[in-house]
Amino acid sequence: MIAKLAAFVLFAALPFVAAAKDLTVYFIDVEGGQATLFVTPAGESLLIDTGWPGFNGRDADRIVATAKAAGLKQIDYLLVSHYHIDHAGGVAQLAERFPVRTFVDHGESVEHDDAAKKLYADYLAARAKGKHLEVKAGDKLPLKGLNWTVVSAAGNVLTKAMAGAAKTNPFCAGFQAKAVDESENARSIGSYIVFGKFRAVDLGDLTWNKEHELMCPEPKLPPVSVYIVTHHGSDQSSAKPMVHGLQPRVAIMDNGAKKGGSPEAWNTIHDSQGLEDIWQVHFSVEGGQKANTGEKMIANMTEAGDAAHSLKLVAHEDGSFDVTNARNGFTKHYAAK
Repeated sequence: MIAKLAAFVLFAALPFVAAAKDLTVYFIDVEGGQATLFVTPAGESLLIDTGWPGFNGRDADRIVATAKAAGLKQIDYLLVSHYHIDHAGGVAQLAERFPVRTFVDHGESVEHDDAAKKLYADYLAARAKGKHLEVKAGDKLPLKGLNWTVVSAAGNVLTKAMAGAAKTNPFCAGFQAKAVDESENARSIGSYIVFGKFRAVDLGDLTWNKEHELMCPEPKLPPVSVYIVTHHGSDQSSAKPMVHGLQPRVAIMDNGAKKGGSPEAWNTIHDSQGLEDIWQVHFSVEGGQKANTGEKMIANMTEAGDAAHSLKLVAHEDGSFDVTNARNGFTKHYAAK
């Protein structure tokens, strides 16, 4: 536990300190799941997903340690992107340890095997202790100081382009669809987040064909400052029309050592015109030496141990932002454009 807490407390000593007027985002290491904590300029909090269950509450403890280090006394909104164990599995353990005010989801699960039924039942039991908000594509979340738009949910995506989206997407040409995904992945809640001139997108585990629906033939989403890599960098997501159409300056991948971080997805992201950097929560074993970013921008370099280093992003209203690696204290500033 001491090692876990130290990895998060390190953020307090890092050279860049967020001002109250900034948007701060913590990419918490949950070993290839997702747990991304947003703290708004008004001090409100939204957590996307909770990582895995079990492991003596490992992921819930990491989230709570991060939340407390950020000065939070509760999670105002817990957005469950979809009902898979690496995203929703830790909900019950988190709710036991830390107050969660409002649970946000896409509605009922579409998976009904025994494991899926238990996961969903456990989630509903935790959700019953707070408020509930079911969202659909096009909805806005009521966060002060942010324009948070739901761009996909329950298998549906935006049908009208957001302001600032390009009129055409040349990367739609030659797109090859994959098999239809009927799992919870394709029903992921996707979010487009605007803070001043800063823009980010998080699509949960939204898969290939749904990404295409969002960006082709006309893109529904404008370019972004930061692409929070879909599906941990799995080759079932990060289709070229999505990644290249978004024109991200920076990509942040919440992969595990042996989960996500596929060379196919990594190369698609790396080759996107205008991309400045890729940051990763883990070194990808599958990616090897050719499909991993530089060591300074990887939070966890080895599988062994329990370091649980995370990444932190601080966005400013003028569109500039900073990313910090908790493992080594390395911070890079991205100037406003």
